[in-house]
Amino acid sequence: MKYQTIAALYLGLSVSSVMAADLPSRHYLNLVTAKKVMQAAEQKAQKEGWPAVIAIVDDAGNPLLQERMDNADVPAGVILAPGKARTAALFHRPSSDLEKALNGPRPAVSSAKDFIMMSGGLPLSWQGQIVGAIGVSSATPEHDVEIAQAGVAALTP
Repeated sequence: MKYQTIAALYLGLSVSSVMAADLPSRHYLNLVTAKKVMQAAEQKAQKEGWPAVIAIVDDAGNPLLQERMDNADVPAGVILAPGKARTAALFHRPSSDLEKALNGPRPAVSSAKDFIMMSGGLPLSWQGQIVGAIGVSSATPEHDVEIAQAGVAALTP
C-alpha cells in the first residue's frame, strides 16, 4: 500500500484511483434477472402440474424472491425452498450433493447446522461465478430438481 501511494503520487494519479483499479469486479444476481429465473421455474411447475414453493437467493444466501404457488403440496416448503437455495448458494453445489454425503461417505456433514440437505437447491452461475441459487419444494425430489433446472436454464446464455 505504501509503494502504491508513492507510485500514484509520482505518476500524478490519485491514490483512490489506483486502489480502485486493484479491486476485482464481480457479477451479482439482480432482481430483474431473479424474476426471469423465477418465471421460468414457475412455468415448468405449471406446465407439469407440480405446484411448488420456489425461492431465489443471492450468492450470500440472502432472499431475493419467494413464491408459494396455489395448492403447493408441501406446507413446509415455505421453509425448505429458501433453505435449499441458501445451501446451494453457500456450498456452491446442488443441495442434493450434501444429502448424498450425509447418507453415504460423509455423515459428518450433519454438523453443518441450519442447512437443508435435500434435493431441490441448485446454484445459479454467470460466466463461471456463483451469483445465487434457486430452491424448490414440491411433491417429490425429482420434481424439485426439474423445476429448479428450468430456472437455471433461464440464466444460461
